[in-house]
Amino acid sequence: AAERIKGAAHYTPVMTSEALDRMSGRELVFKCENFQKMGAFKFRGAYNAVAKYMAGGGKGPIVTHSSGNHAQAVAKVCGMKGIESHIVMPENAPKVKVEAVAEYGANIIRCGNLPSDRADKAGEVAGRYPGCFLMPSYNHPDVMSGQGTLMLELIEQAGDPLDAVIVPVGGGGMMSGCCLAAKGLKPSLRIFGAEPLGADDAARSLQKGELQEQTGPNTIADGLRTGLGSLTWPVIRDNVEDIITVTEEEIVEAMRIVYMRMKIVIEPSAAVGVAVALSDKFKQLPGIHRVGIVICGGNTDLDDLPWVKK
Repeated sequence: AAERIKGAAHYTPVMTSEALDRMSGRELVFKCENFQKMGAFKFRGAYNAVAKYMAGGGKGPIVTHSSGNHAQAVAKVCGMKGIESHIVMPENAPKVKVEAVAEYGANIIRCGNLPSDRADKAGEVAGRYPGCFLMPSYNHPDVMSGQGTLMLELIEQAGDPLDAVIVPVGGGGMMSGCCLAAKGLKPSLRIFGAEPLGADDAARSLQKGELQEQTGPNTIADGLRTGLGSLTWPVIRDNVEDIITVTEEEIVEAMRIVYMRMKIVIEPSAAVGVAVALSDKFKQLPGIHRVGIVICGGNTDLDDLPWVKK
């Protein structure tokens, strides 16, 4: 996957912040996927999956569903590759993300807000195009391995060894890909998931040892509202030490701190990992000095920042 996306995806920078180091009590290294093409890590998995499909003789179209970043990634990749795309997006998808998908030239079909609504509508659309690639937004090996390339880069870029990494978790495509990359390179690396309390299926699944359904997710972190997949869950179950949940207030405060102290634009989903690093639960964990944190994206509406009084 790393070879396939080389030259297409950006090799994104890592950043540090003395202010956040002080606040967390640790040395933090941020992998800034907000600087990726289309503004999020999702470009990696989308490019890897579409490129592999086309290399195998696939002609399209590509059909998928997403609340935003995967939709943008697929639309962007299909535009680059000259292949048709049809993308199902829920009614509550952020306006800035819907507009970006349209700008990249994809055909947008709207649907209800439940994860099942998206999947049902995407299946219906795919039925109209025999031979199309119905591409999952996370529950697919080529998507998972594409997302995992960011962890290969982070471990390489971090210099001194990392003791732990914090990765936001929604559907688990990025988290599972990162697990496989991290454990392949450094089996002793401790892996933590970051999840909104209002969409905590992964945390509940890990606690109970079996996959729990995502029911009525309610969080500002729109990229993390999806539930774990049949392929992503076993990888997460077997490799993640803990999944720590944070409140909406903690997410907004972490997002604001990053804007103020690091001067970079991040979206709420990316703030979830930062919020975990600043949480009392994570601070109390022994034996952790250097921590890699994935800043997963920066696609947010600047006219609707959550701390600005309406």
